[in-house]
Amino acid sequence: MTTPSTTKPSPGRYPEIYARSIDDPAAFWGGAARAIDWIAQPREVFDPAIGTYGRWFVGGICNVCYNAVDRHVSAGRGTQAAIIYDSPVTGTSRTVTYSDLLAEVRTLAGMLRDLGVEKGDRVVIYMPMIPEAVFAMLACARIGAIHSVVFGGFAAAELATRIDDAKPKVVLSASCGIEPSRVVAYKPLLDLAISMAEHQPDACVILQRPQFTAELKQGRDRDWAETRAASAAAGRGVDCAPMGATDPLYILYTSGTTGKPKGVVRDTGGYMVALRWSMDGLYDVKPGEVFWSASDIGWVVGHSYIVYAPLLTGCTTILYEGKPVGTPDAGAFWRVIEQYKVSALFTAPTALRAIKKEDPDGLLIRNYDLSTLRTLFLAGERADPDTVIWAGEKLGVPVVDHWWQTETGWGIAGNPVGLGLLPVKAGSTGVPMPGYRVETLDEAGHPVGPNKMGSIAIRLPLPPGCLPTLWQQKERFVESYLAEFPGYYKTADAGFCDEDGYLFIMGRTDDIINVAGHRLSTGGMEEVLASHPDVAECAVIGMHDELKGEVPCGFVVLKSGVSRAPNEIEREIIALVRDRIGPVAAFRIAITVARLPKTRSGKILRGTMKKIADHQPWTMPATIDDPAALDEIASALAAHGFAKVSAA
Repeated sequence: MTTPSTTKPSPGRYPEIYARSIDDPAAFWGGAARAIDWIAQPREVFDPAIGTYGRWFVGGICNVCYNAVDRHVSAGRGTQAAIIYDSPVTGTSRTVTYSDLLAEVRTLAGMLRDLGVEKGDRVVIYMPMIPEAVFAMLACARIGAIHSVVFGGFAAAELATRIDDAKPKVVLSASCGIEPSRVVAYKPLLDLAISMAEHQPDACVILQRPQFTAELKQGRDRDWAETRAASAAAGRGVDCAPMGATDPLYILYTSGTTGKPKGVVRDTGGYMVALRWSMDGLYDVKPGEVFWSASDIGWVVGHSYIVYAPLLTGCTTILYEGKPVGTPDAGAFWRVIEQYKVSALFTAPTALRAIKKEDPDGLLIRNYDLSTLRTLFLAGERADPDTVIWAGEKLGVPVVDHWWQTETGWGIAGNPVGLGLLPVKAGSTGVPMPGYRVETLDEAGHPVGPNKMGSIAIRLPLPPGCLPTLWQQKERFVESYLAEFPGYYKTADAGFCDEDGYLFIMGRTDDIINVAGHRLSTGGMEEVLASHPDVAECAVIGMHDELKGEVPCGFVVLKSGVSRAPNEIEREIIALVRDRIGPVAAFRIAITVARLPKTRSGKILRGTMKKIADHQPWTMPATIDDPAALDEIASALAAHGFAKVSAA
C-alpha cells in the first residue's frame, strides 16, 4: 500500500464547491445546467421518485447536437476548427470547422432519415477514427436516434451480440481500419456478424476508404459517398429534434465475452450538464482552446472527451488515428501537441509507459515546443507513481491521474484544475468530484476509516451523467451495481481514502489477493515493481497456491536498452518487494516478458493472465490487441516451471 503524503490540500475553491454539491445538489446542478441551451427548462432538477434511484432534469427539453454544433455557429464560431483529424497511419490530416461540421451533420442526419431512422431508433456505428464517425454520432443525436458505437475491428461474434441487443435499424461502417503494420478489413467482419445475428438491420452504409474497397451486398448495403451525395443534392438536411433530458442519447456496451452484454444507457440532459461542468471545473479548458483525448471513440473516453465534452464547450478536439509509439516513434504525441498547440492532453497510463519504454530519458521531448501544454490527464488504468513522476519531470506540467468508469461517463475523482490545483499525490486519483459521495466499505458494507483497504462505493443517488440503467435490463442493473451494498453503487474497484480525502484506487476487487489470510493489493505490489529503474511496465496477479491460497506473480517488461540479465533483475525485484512490503507478501515469482497482453484501449488483461497461471479454462478476450501476447505469457510461465495451458 502506498504511504500517502502528509501534504494538506490547498484551500482553492474545491472544498466549498464540493460541499455545495453534496449539501444542495439540486441548487448546484441547477446552476451548472445554465451552461446548456434548453428548449424547455426542466420541471425538476432531480426527481427521486422515478427510475431506479431517481432521474435528473426531469421535464427538460434539449438537443445534444444543437448544443455541440449549431449554437457555436450561431454565436460566431463557425470558422473555428471543431475537429482536427490527424492520421499518421495514412499520412493525412483534415480540419473541420464548426460550419463544416454543421453542414456534414445536417446532411448525414437527412441521409439517416431517408433510410427510415426516426427518434428512438438505434444505429450501430462500427467505424475507425475518422471524422465521419463523429459526424455519425452527432447526426444520430440530431434526430433523436440512439447510437451504439462498437470499436472498429471488434470480433464478429461480439458485434453480433450487440446487434441483437440494440436491434439497430441501420449500421454505419467503413471498409477498413488502419493499423501501423496492417489494414483491418471491417466489412467481412460486419457481414459475418450480421449472418450470426438474429436481428437484421434494414441497411448498412459503408464508407469506402482508399486502402481497401469493400464488396457491397445488393439490397442491404449502401455506398456512403453516393448515399450522402443524394441526400445533399435533395437538400435533405434536418434540424434538431426536441429531446427529453431523460431520453437515451447512446448505448455503450461494457462486456459480452460471456452471455448477454451490458448496455450502459446514457441520458441526454444530465450528460451534457456533467460534461460541460467537467471541462471547466476538472480540466480547466476554455472555449477556443485545443483539447486532445488520445483515446478511441469506441470507448467511453472517446464518447465523452473526444466528441461531446470538447464540442459542447466550443473547443477544438483532436481526432488521432495513430499510436503513442511506432507512428513513427515515441515522439508522436509531442509532435501533435506542438503542431496543433494542444492545451490539455488526456491519455492512458499505458500509453505513457509505452513511450517511457522506448524513450526512458525523454530525449524526444526536447525536439518539440510543448509550451502550450498546461496539464496531462491520465485515466483508464492505474497510474503507477513512477510513471506519474517521470511524466511530470520530463514534461514540466502537472500530471493529474483521475478515476472514472464507462458507467459514470465522467470523472468520479480527480484533481480539479479549474477550481485550483490541489497538491498532486503520486499514486492517488485525487478527490471526489462534485456529486460523488465516495466511501470505502468492508465486506459487510460498513464504512472503514482512513488508509484502510476496502471496496469503493458511491452513495446513491449518482450525479448527472451517470448511467440510469442498462439497456432493457433493469433487473441486471440492480443486481450488478446496487444489490451488494444497499444504498450504494458498487464500483467493483478496491482501494482506500487517506486522511486528506484523497482516493487511492489499487485495482479491481478481483485484484485483491488473499495470501495466507492477508488481503493484499496487487496494485501496491505493482507500484514497487514499477519503481525499479529497469522496469518499463508490470502486472501482478494472484496465482493459486495449495498452502497459502494465493501467491503473487509479477510480470515485468524492461526498458529499451537494458542489457543486464533478466534473472538478475528478477532477483532484485523480489528483494525490493520483500523490503518495501515485507515477507507477508510472499512475493517470490518475477517473470520478464517482452510485452503484456492488453485490450485495444490499453487495459492489461490480468484476469486472463491469472486463468492461464491457474490452469483454468480461458477464452480469447474479444478486445485483445494481439492474441499472440497471451501465448507469450503461457510460454514464459512454462519456462519458469509452470505448466503451459492453451486456450479453450
